[in-house]
Amino acid sequence: MRMSWIERPPLNSVFRRRENDGEPVNDRRLAAQIAAGAIVRIAPGAFADRSAWNALRPIDQHAQRVWEASVRIGPGRVISHFSAAALHGIDILGAWPDRLDISADAGRGGRSSGLITRHAADLSSIETIPWGLHHVTTPLRTAVDLIASVRFVEGVSIADQVLWSRRDGGPLVVANELRACADLRVGRGSARARAAAAFSTDLADSVRESQSRVLIFVMGFPPPELQARFILSDGSAAYTDFFWREYRHIGEYDGVGKYRDPGLLRGRSGHEALIAEKDREDDLRRQVDAFSRWRTPALTSPRLLYNILAAAGLPTDLSRPGR
Repeated sequence: MRMSWIERPPLNSVFRRRENDGEPVNDRRLAAQIAAGAIVRIAPGAFADRSAWNALRPIDQHAQRVWEASVRIGPGRVISHFSAAALHGIDILGAWPDRLDISADAGRGGRSSGLITRHAADLSSIETIPWGLHHVTTPLRTAVDLIASVRFVEGVSIADQVLWSRRDGGPLVVANELRACADLRVGRGSARARAAAAFSTDLADSVRESQSRVLIFVMGFPPPELQARFILSDGSAAYTDFFWREYRHIGEYDGVGKYRDPGLLRGRSGHEALIAEKDREDDLRRQVDAFSRWRTPALTSPRLLYNILAAAGLPTDLSRPGR
């Protein structure tokens, strides 16, 4: 599930100095709570319970910081890039930035600061939606801005996110719109945007699946079929992350979220989810000749993924990566 935070912030229980009803703040007590680890400073003048904050995903933490920062800047700003992505529920690979992304007319002056990263743009050509006292770039504009500014693997993961067909409420953008908008991009990053959009799919359920797909491609393995449907012994359907039909070979990225995220657990314990996943895998293994499973370390060190797939018999003409 991907949640949009346009309508409300992820956390409601945030203490803000400016909302203290005129009562003085006991700075000594506040400092003691921070030192004890009970609360955490999430933005200038804003604090949250540490356990509640740590329970948020990184994308949700960044969305909360965008909400907090938005009230500390003058009205009429255009929230864009990573900050807009977090509000729309568009996940990314890697760490979220610390600052708020703002797009502003190139000739209007101003610069980046400790709170803001400023991106020069022609605001008359940017599609936005109203957001309180500000505006936020649309999911389409947000995606193209980002895929033009990051590496191919990161751009593909973002493009896949906005196209994702199983998102609650449906995809944020459709493929022909994304590719058309990327094709119209000119200047710096335009080639990156076109390449990421061309490689994108609406079938990747996570950024790690997107990252896996890119690595499989650049290491020379055959292109897999995504979300292939299998019928399990109890009559239920199972959809695999990757399937090489010619080689009867299933591949799956094994993220820990399925054993920890309450939204994915659906009332089960982590142990129950683990047993169910093991039973599903055993059932699938009986239907194919090879089954490969990998976790995040195999993506951060691609030679590990290469070893996993090659050892299971998947062919490639390329040599193993150096790391």
